[in-house]
Amino acid sequence: MSPNPIVEKLRYWFDTSVVSEEEALQTTDWFRIIPFVFMHVMCLGVFWVGWSWELVTVAFILYAIRMFAITGFYHRYFSHRSFQTSRPMQFLFAVIGASSVQRGPLWWAAHHRKHHRHSDTEHDVHSPHHHGFWWSHVGWITSPANFPTDYSQVPDLAKYPELRFIDRFDTLVPLLLALALYWIGGLPYLIWGFFISSVVLFHFTCSINSLAHIWGGQRYDTSDQSRNNLFLALLTFGEGWHNNHHKYPGSSRQGFFWWEIDLTYYGLKLLASLRLITDLRPVPERVLQDY
Repeated sequence: MSPNPIVEKLRYWFDTSVVSEEEALQTTDWFRIIPFVFMHVMCLGVFWVGWSWELVTVAFILYAIRMFAITGFYHRYFSHRSFQTSRPMQFLFAVIGASSVQRGPLWWAAHHRKHHRHSDTEHDVHSPHHHGFWWSHVGWITSPANFPTDYSQVPDLAKYPELRFIDRFDTLVPLLLALALYWIGGLPYLIWGFFISSVVLFHFTCSINSLAHIWGGQRYDTSDQSRNNLFLALLTFGEGWHNNHHKYPGSSRQGFFWWEIDLTYYGLKLLASLRLITDLRPVPERVLQDY
């Protein structure tokens, strides 16, 4: 008896090791859009629970902590290895990053490493110049072809079973966070602390794939259309200095100059001062002068 296709798709949501027959297709899997739509619809719960400064504060704190986990660790550590840290710290921020509902750390890093190798070419799965704005912003995530984790891209990370576990069951941590918020503060905490905070965080993160390759200035003549954008840099804790980043991806700093605000880098410097991370990779002087 062949497996029920709906059951198989549901299994695929909760266990990413399940193999899909559609993995080669660069098309939208409309079934996978259901959780995405659900997250957005639940934000409308604000009309039932209302707002208060307490709820806004909870949402902002969870936004800030998880944005730092995405920018500082999912991006600058897991994807680019721009500093060193211990295995417990690596695991801690993998968990925090996973709570952002942006998949697991290995999946995130594998796709990002591919992006840098093929940036703004037809092989870049989220280039707005080849696949359109919508696809670059969010559509590519719904494609069966982009759902699996390509472990060949992250052999340095795939050797850690705890990271592979988080990556395989990437809905587990977000569900635990949602349950914890509901237990602590009921529906208002769930709506503001999880749904609103996560959706805003998601779109600001995705704006680097889409808007930061369209809107802004180019200090460096790179082989892609990456842009520097102060507005996006403020929203994403420094990720908006995207042209800088594509010039020298290996640096822990994306705001290359003192006037380029990079909150993630300031946070990494704080962790380094506490000896929780080490070997922050600087921007070479030759790069700073090459424009």
